[in-house]
Amino acid sequence: MTTTVEVIRDEPEERQRAGLLEWLTTTNHKRIGLLYIVTTFFFFGVGGIEATLMRTELMRPGLQFLSRQQYNELFTLHGLTMILLFVTSMGLGLANYFVPLHVGAPDMAFPRMNMLSYWLFLTGGITIYLSFFAPHGVPGVGWTMYPPLSDTRTQGPGMDMVIMGLLLTSASSIMTAVNIMATTFMLRAPGMTMWRVPIFTWNLVITSLMVLIAFPPFAVFLAELFVDRHFGGHFFDPSHGGSAILAQHLFWFFGHPEVYIMILPFFGVVTEIVPVFSRKPLFGYSGMVLASMCIAALSMSVWAHHMFTTGAVLNPFFSIMSLLIAVPTGVKFFNWIGTMWKGSIRLAPPMLFCLGFMSNFLIGGITGVMLAAPPFDYEAQDTYWLVAHFHYVLAGGALFGVMAAFYYWFPKVYGYMLNKRLGYWVFALQFVGFNMAIWPMFVMGFRGMPRRVVDYPPNVGLNTPNFVSTIGAYIIAIGTILFLVDLVLAFRRKVPAGDNPWDGHTLEWATTSPPPEHNFHWLPPIRSERPTFDWVHRDDPLVQAASHRGGMGDSS
Repeated sequence: MTTTVEVIRDEPEERQRAGLLEWLTTTNHKRIGLLYIVTTFFFFGVGGIEATLMRTELMRPGLQFLSRQQYNELFTLHGLTMILLFVTSMGLGLANYFVPLHVGAPDMAFPRMNMLSYWLFLTGGITIYLSFFAPHGVPGVGWTMYPPLSDTRTQGPGMDMVIMGLLLTSASSIMTAVNIMATTFMLRAPGMTMWRVPIFTWNLVITSLMVLIAFPPFAVFLAELFVDRHFGGHFFDPSHGGSAILAQHLFWFFGHPEVYIMILPFFGVVTEIVPVFSRKPLFGYSGMVLASMCIAALSMSVWAHHMFTTGAVLNPFFSIMSLLIAVPTGVKFFNWIGTMWKGSIRLAPPMLFCLGFMSNFLIGGITGVMLAAPPFDYEAQDTYWLVAHFHYVLAGGALFGVMAAFYYWFPKVYGYMLNKRLGYWVFALQFVGFNMAIWPMFVMGFRGMPRRVVDYPPNVGLNTPNFVSTIGAYIIAIGTILFLVDLVLAFRRKVPAGDNPWDGHTLEWATTSPPPEHNFHWLPPIRSERPTFDWVHRDDPLVQAASHRGGMGDSS
């Protein structure tokens, strides 16, 4: 095994702190990634406050402090914030920072477009929230924005601001998707074949392809809604030849692939972390890639399972396709378990959050299979059962994936370690709080509580599950505050992390912590999907043999 390294850049690293103007005008992918991450976490805090207010209102029957309109407004903003301004954009923010590092590139393929995509995202989010100050306030139409509620003038200009904000964030996501794909395909380092690209980056490439397919129909839905509202388009008005069902088709053709756009990046995060903390190579690398491809393909053919009760879709076809999509997801679980099997597992905070991710997403996936059966869906439709399923998939999946990513990559980004003991407490509070908040919603759904309501009758079996759910929401908030405390203490104590504190596998662990301006001063030989591990353990005979097998087909 040769031990030569390829020199990429030998200029000294600039360690001076960037000023405000540099951050506002930066085209560096790492700074833009951090801007995304900080901004999306801010939106997560706002969305979390909205959720806590709604759950506090629902803690007891009767109206406590929110009117029905105020509750509807909070519901609209909470859904849009968590789905489009937090989870989706957090995945793209992590991609901005780590995809170039994973493939050995100095930056994103289109740095200026990368900067523009962030500012479009931020402007879109601000525009949505400025609807608070519009006449008639925030539209109380729900995050799905179904006509005829959303195309009436009674909603006022706040609805138009939401439409324009969502169009801006959609354009931002499409630009970022193009950038991720171009970077991965065109800027890979020598030896980094596509079958050596880290799974996180593979998942972001597949996610980006889904963005390019799913977001344009969403933009069409928003544009047609705006035309209906102001120019007499009647796209969604049946009395003039339009169709309200068309709005549902356009929305859900975006909406269900969007579920996997949100979750696939965090499948990638978990797949990067589990092998490192199991001290084993990933089991079934090719299977993981192919499973992600299958999920992307099947996700485009299941949108109408949200419309079983409309009577306007072919239920058997969409039921079968919805059941099939569980197969590649099961492959991922099988490979994660295979990776951990007989491994030497370290239960550090990143690994704990991955295990929490798996357990929560498993519940969400199993209940999704139940909802794929039309007879069951008829009973569960528009009840809290559906709310519970949705939150186990996205909040239980994505939130724990985000936390795993923070605890795993924080030492690389800043060079400091987060506190391990506090990390355990954060995990415990968020895991217990999440399950306390969401599991009772299955009970509420079974007992007939409809979703999107601000009140419920007493003495029908809904008081206790609503009370427990609200306490769980408070515990999640405490865990999140403790995480912020952990961040503050990390910057104050500045415990050095070193360049590779986890004995990581991928290329970001081969550079300094934090990385220099152009990411790498040198790169190790890339002869497998874990080049840093191969280089660090290059004297190990087993690693030498594996590396030799990995390099047999390397023509670079």
